[in-house]
Amino acid sequence: MKNFKDNLNPSKVLVLGFVILILFGALLLNLPIATETGESLPFLDALFTATSAACVTGLVVVDTGDTFSVFGELVILFLIQIGGLGFMTFATFLFTLLGKKISLKERLLLKEAFNATSTAGMVKLVKRILIFTLVTEFIGAVILAIRFSLDMPISKAIYFGFFHSISIFNNAGFDLMGQFKSLTDYVDDPFVVITICSLIIIGGLGFIVINELYEYRETKTLSVHTKVVLTTTFTLIVGAAILIFLFEFSNEKTLGPLSTTGKTLGALFHSVTPRTAGANTLSMGDLTHATLFLTIILMFIGGGSGSTAGGIKVSTFTVLIATAISQLKGKEDVTLFKRRIVIENILKAFTVAMCGMIIVVLVTFLLSITDKGHVFIMYLFEATSAFGTVGLSMGLTPELSSVGRILIILTMFAGRLGPLTIGFALTKKRKQEAYHHPKGNIMIG
Repeated sequence: MKNFKDNLNPSKVLVLGFVILILFGALLLNLPIATETGESLPFLDALFTATSAACVTGLVVVDTGDTFSVFGELVILFLIQIGGLGFMTFATFLFTLLGKKISLKERLLLKEAFNATSTAGMVKLVKRILIFTLVTEFIGAVILAIRFSLDMPISKAIYFGFFHSISIFNNAGFDLMGQFKSLTDYVDDPFVVITICSLIIIGGLGFIVINELYEYRETKTLSVHTKVVLTTTFTLIVGAAILIFLFEFSNEKTLGPLSTTGKTLGALFHSVTPRTAGANTLSMGDLTHATLFLTIILMFIGGGSGSTAGGIKVSTFTVLIATAISQLKGKEDVTLFKRRIVIENILKAFTVAMCGMIIVVLVTFLLSITDKGHVFIMYLFEATSAFGTVGLSMGLTPELSSVGRILIILTMFAGRLGPLTIGFALTKKRKQEAYHHPKGNIMIG
């Protein structure tokens, strides 16, 4: 038992923790009390839903609002909240309340969970994260409840407001609207669109970035990481919104029938939601192929490191672009905001992107074998959505075979924890090389 504990590095603990959380959630969702009909959900469907919730994805094989009882919906909400912020965040908060000292090993776990560069100030960061999260979710819930109260009884509106605020802030994408229609009824509603977009963006920036912005009043400085995340996020959202507006402007099944304001809101929402939120106001199956392909790219990139979002992360994407530009210009160093990016970060960025591409390509290939009869872009879209923990779907998920569902479960799990975390958990502790082989040159390009 002692040897087992000694072999548990931070990566292994995080992987094991998520496995336990998912299995616990699946068992609860498998209970008869968890469904509207009072009949047990097939265990594979319960496992799929629990994985999607804990990995804050939002892909569903059964409609959440139509299938689950209030108990089942609260279980899903619990999994979303724990999965979004990380079980170590809640454990640390409970330990602090109980007066327990946070050990170095626990600080290392927090550092791994938030993808931070140092263990310094992690406990203080956790407290701020929890307070910020609860306040943001509460504000979002109140705004949404006020709007929903115009369409439903006040008690239901309050419940819907809190459920969707927590789900969206954690970039999960689960909704209670029924019939797999998500938020399509509110495509041109500025109240809902702006609130949901704000929650998605804030949740996807990353807690390290949010903490730096909070401390900016005193420090008057921002790290390169924060500058990269803010700049890239703004560029991707604005650029994608403009392209989607142009691609869907005359599409009678999406933006075509809407006013100019409605078109703008629809394009904005769809440029934000691929940051791994999963909610949609436009029918995914009716989008043009250009918009679908752009959505796939955005889903693969994802949000900020250490956030509730998935994907390879915007910082990884920016480092890759900066490296390519430096090589094309013949520069030796890769620089961002007048700072040289260390080679370790560049290699890690390439590794994360390559692992992500391999996973998406492999899952797409396997889905095309296990679930025949669909157009190719549906397989690619579903695989990317699962890896990026997005939750957007062209309608393939509910029709997946048992093998296809298992493939998506594994992909969501890998996407939430990250390829590197899982890789480090499966491999032995890395040792310092005692010697180096002679250099070898390979022709590239």
